[in-house]
Amino acid sequence: MSIFNQLFKRSSPQQGIVLFYLIAIIAAFLMLNLPGVHKPGVHVDPIDTLFVAVSGISVTGLTPVTIADTYSTFGQIVIMIILNIGGVGVMALGTVLWLILGKHIGLRERQMIMLDNNRHTMSGAVQLIIEIVRAVLLIELVGALLLAFYFYRDTADIQYALMQGFFVSVASTTNAGLDITGNSLIPYANDYFVQAIVMFLITLGSIGFPVLLEIKAYISNRNPNFRFSLFAKITTITYFALFLFGTVMILILEMGNTLKDVSWHKALFYAMFQSTTTRSAGLQTVDISQFTDATNSLMGTLMFIGSSPSSVGGGIRTTTFAILILFILNFRTDSERITIKVFNREILPSDIQKTFMVFSVATILSLTSIVIIQAVEGSKMSILQVFFEVMSAFGTCGLSLGLSSDGTDITKVVLMVLMFIGRVGLISFILMIGGRKEPVLYHYPKEKVQIG
Repeated sequence: MSIFNQLFKRSSPQQGIVLFYLIAIIAAFLMLNLPGVHKPGVHVDPIDTLFVAVSGISVTGLTPVTIADTYSTFGQIVIMIILNIGGVGVMALGTVLWLILGKHIGLRERQMIMLDNNRHTMSGAVQLIIEIVRAVLLIELVGALLLAFYFYRDTADIQYALMQGFFVSVASTTNAGLDITGNSLIPYANDYFVQAIVMFLITLGSIGFPVLLEIKAYISNRNPNFRFSLFAKITTITYFALFLFGTVMILILEMGNTLKDVSWHKALFYAMFQSTTTRSAGLQTVDISQFTDATNSLMGTLMFIGSSPSSVGGGIRTTTFAILILFILNFRTDSERITIKVFNREILPSDIQKTFMVFSVATILSLTSIVIIQAVEGSKMSILQVFFEVMSAFGTCGLSLGLSSDGTDITKVVLMVLMFIGRVGLISFILMIGGRKEPVLYHYPKEKVQIG
């Protein structure tokens, strides 16, 4: 602990967050090696256990083993705990633990909470964490009870119904993508009630906690002058625009393939569910390996965008994508100043810079990972499989075309790094790598460069 305290004191807030997530992964790895976690006679390689630990803390859902066949009921409960640690966030749970133990939350801890939740101010950070934890647990509980009651009607097995209900609810709310059926939600492909509940839980988890809290404030606030923040407006519109775009495109691309001989309402639910799950969830109601290459390429792109900031998901995030589109729409060659106007507001130049930094680093990181995996796997895996798996790992989604289970150890390490960066967040990762920067004391002469 003294070594940890020394590292913590010497590190920047961004490095501290990364350190906490690394410790959480080690803790998850040790939890997955506890006696009774695995089913009798089941042996899991350490690299695969580490992969599941990273996938759980990053709430991705990629896994080299089948959860239903590998882990006992106790093991599945442990996995649910790990998913909640990753979904709510290490700093959030750490804050709750500090409060329970009666410890003082100092300036440094508040800085880390602010960074981990993409906030611009430390004011109200602790109260925000309490509300987020309370909201997530309440959503999971309500979803679990609804699903458990519904499953019990079909099986009359109360233990199975409760376990399945809670696991599906936790995996959906945290957008984890893991399942204990062995076939994701394909067994419920014809069950619109289960699909609707799961889509709702996925949306609540991935649309962003600040948006949920603003909606709560709007409902409970009688003030007629209440105004949603610019963040909430951009996030919500972009989120549902991507959902609608994904639904329509999957319907069009699969109309002559997997959706050819199904009813219109079943086709609609298939498309809606798969569009929703690409935000960051990783659950599926149809075998995506049967989709066309065009559909899987589209889904890979949607996974790269990912979920909203301050949510359980990863990717470049919806606001990054929105600002990129708004920049294109507002671009002018006759202006020295970058300006993006939306909803009678201007985006801060610093946020525009962060947007391009995140997009650039994410693109370089993803392309580098694709090249490395393609070089390692050779002809065993198609370029589409590699692209899809990399996008799924970076977007902490969890959809897979088989690379996670069949790939080499080097491939698994690359995917683990992507999952970790996707959960920690690119901004924290970039600042951690860059370290502390000295203030700029002078500027060089400016000169134009030909572009395009």
